Amino acid sequence: MDNKELIHQLFAETARRQASDLHLIVDLPPYLRVDGKLFPLPQQSPLTKDDVASLVFAVANQEQREIILTNKELDFSYDFGDLGRFRINAYYQKDSLAAAFRLVPKEIKSVDDLNLPQICHEFAKLNQGFVLVTGPTGHGKSTTIASILAEVNRTRPCHLVTIEDPVEFTFSSDKAIISQREMNRDTHSWKMALRSVLREDPDVVFVGEMRDLETIGAALTVAETGHLVFSTLHTNSAAQTIDRIVDIFPEGASREQVRMQFSNVFAGVISQRLIPGLNGGRLPATEIMLASNAVKTAIREGKTHMIDNIIQTSREVGMISLETSLAALVSEGKISFEVAQEYALRPQELLRLVGRTRKAS
Repeated sequence: MDNKELIHQLFAETARRQASDLHLIVDLPPYLRVDGKLFPLPQQSPLTKDDVASLVFAVANQEQREIILTNKELDFSYDFGDLGRFRINAYYQKDSLAAAFRLVPKEIKSVDDLNLPQICHEFAKLNQGFVLVTGPTGHGKSTTIASILAEVNRTRPCHLVTIEDPVEFTFSSDKAIISQREMNRDTHSWKMALRSVLREDPDVVFVGEMRDLETIGAALTVAETGHLVFSTLHTNSAAQTIDRIVDIFPEGASREQVRMQFSNVFAGVISQRLIPGLNGGRLPATEIMLASNAVKTAIREGKTHMIDNIIQTSREVGMISLETSLAALVSEGKISFEVAQEYALRPQELLRLVGRTRKAS
């Protein structure tokens, strides 16, 4: 059996076990992550240095191999037919190649199938603005964005442009026409891609991840020019999202300007976690921040410490705190209170909400 067949067997096992990730590291057997937990594949021997290199290079083309050897790391993707595609990060550790393979399913689930808040349907209808999906790595940000973009594709005659590193979910044009651009394959830099996107007649733009000052600044400019922009960010809460965006800019006038820019264009922030369910699997708990006057004022004035309280007292306009979402899952018998406490940012607030729910019932 050649190396491509071997890695395909591991991919098929990853899909069969409904794992989110496959890890190949020297001196360890292949590991899978299922429902957020890692475990070794049974009956698999520890991998040698040559094993890992051969398996990774079996799914990389010549150019990708050269980049991996030169830069010591690379993000790329690999199409695995009907079972989906893999987002791959190849990297070196202890002078040996390793890789993490994220399984991206072929099927793009809907907002309702994913049990996401109904406000996500409204985000898909916007003509302009900035919508961010945030949360830790591995907590479904890409899946949530894909569900919203799929709704845009089904319902709107528009031009949707994605800029990703690498492309994860692939879309077939429905009502929308879709251009999906992958770093190192379709463009050589975020800066060039974001600069040229305005000349590509887009209506909706998805920026795979806002990584640095240049990317954030360019994405804000695209939103400012009357487009609907979606992106992701690794932060733990809606309020922290604002601080992360602002703090990446130099102190002084630049930060004042970006506060003003963001307050003018942002439409909403979805901060989410995937929580282990009582019946297996993982369920989304979401914090929703919307562009109310109070939130915009807090952003402009640099008073992000007030945002948590604004979210907690603005449920009537569609905002949801993470603790409210967790408490609802507990009251519905979908997750345990103990697990909810592990994920809560404000455990005392969760305790208060759960106690109130139990009294009401």
